[in-house]
Amino acid sequence: MNRKLVRTGDGSHTIFVPELGEHYHSIHGAVQESEHIYIRTGFLYSEKNPVRVLEYGMGTGLNVLLTYIHASRTDRKVHYHTVEKYPVTSAEKDLLNLSELSGCDDPAIFDRIHGCAWNVEVKLSDTFCLYKEKADFRLAAPGSGFDVIYFDAFAPEVQPGLWSAEMFSRVFALAAPGAVLTTYSARGQVRRHLNAAGFTTEKLPGPPGKREITRAVKKFS
Repeated sequence: MNRKLVRTGDGSHTIFVPELGEHYHSIHGAVQESEHIYIRTGFLYSEKNPVRVLEYGMGTGLNVLLTYIHASRTDRKVHYHTVEKYPVTSAEKDLLNLSELSGCDDPAIFDRIHGCAWNVEVKLSDTFCLYKEKADFRLAAPGSGFDVIYFDAFAPEVQPGLWSAEMFSRVFALAAPGAVLTTYSARGQVRRHLNAAGFTTEKLPGPPGKREITRAVKKFS
């Protein structure tokens, strides 16, 4: 898969995939988008501690990095499981400026996130464990009991199979009662599939360049 480095509106980098016509993040700002959709709307919305996080689409590793930063600041214990079929290369990682623009106090942590082994649990700190699963989303086996889910697949019109009713039913089964799922997509069909799976959804204001996003919650029975 051919990929190109792109600078976004807030100065942070993302990656563009020409054959799909897709960027990994918003061209209006990669860091501000992830902060808004996945951290403020998802991770900080959940009050669980310890908290189990499941991410569909590790991509550049930005969501892992931002979650690590906020978990460290709020003294939360995190088990983070991320799924990615096409990891970025070491050369691509070295070109990304996400560590510098994320507010991270430890410049080495971004290298450790990308450098640690796949399919093995790794302790990035005393309170943050990372498991990177190299797999297709539909074949991943991350376990269950997740409190926060970042759904960051390519757009529904590009990869519709990853946004299907079957996929969200699978995700619902992996979620703990009270779990929160966030995604950049606010398409009606996506929300209908989430609702059919058992989630309760709401549309929220999006980050710059995006009118609305979706938050879904698995209610306590």
